[in-house]
Amino acid sequence: MILTRFESTSDGRATQAVEEAFARLASAADEFEAYAHPHALRLASLTDEIARSFDLASEDISSLRIAALAHDLGELAMKRSYIKRADALTEAERIDLARHPVIGEQEAARAGADRAAQLLVRWHHEWWNGTGYPDALRGEQNPLMARILHAADAYVALTAERPFRPARSEEETRQHLVEYSGIEFDPRVVRALLALPCRHRL
Repeated sequence: MILTRFESTSDGRATQAVEEAFARLASAADEFEAYAHPHALRLASLTDEIARSFDLASEDISSLRIAALAHDLGELAMKRSYIKRADALTEAERIDLARHPVIGEQEAARAGADRAAQLLVRWHHEWWNGTGYPDALRGEQNPLMARILHAADAYVALTAERPFRPARSEEETRQHLVEYSGIEFDPRVVRALLALPCRHRL
């Protein structure tokens, strides 16, 4: 266990103190994964904008923001060195890494995230066509907020420089999202993301 439980509101929604605590934990996860810039904070900002374009309720946006900050806590808890390695993962490593959303869900719960945020962490690697993990949810079986988180995470990760690869260009990243729209990503979410101003690029 890497987390300490923080104060939360009686209805389970994150307080400002909890959000700040998750931001600190997210910074630790970013450091472990060797991101050159704050990955989770960029992701939280982008998911906010996409969610507002869908007119989601404020409590849902709050849950989504916490999930964005918490989404890689499973990887931090696992502390696997292969996460930062340039070489392709072995089959055993891929199977092992696929556990991180469930571990992240558990860590988010221990930290005081509301149940909606916990589930978003669990489902942030589900694919639109049902071939994602851990639960192989297909289409709208996966909640809209989780589909937003997945597409936004891909955008932010691809446009970030990593020790083992350069950042992709804005054009390359947009092309990737379009290419996998309807396969990996919800087409509506892709359209909403690509309609935003390009200010999340570092």
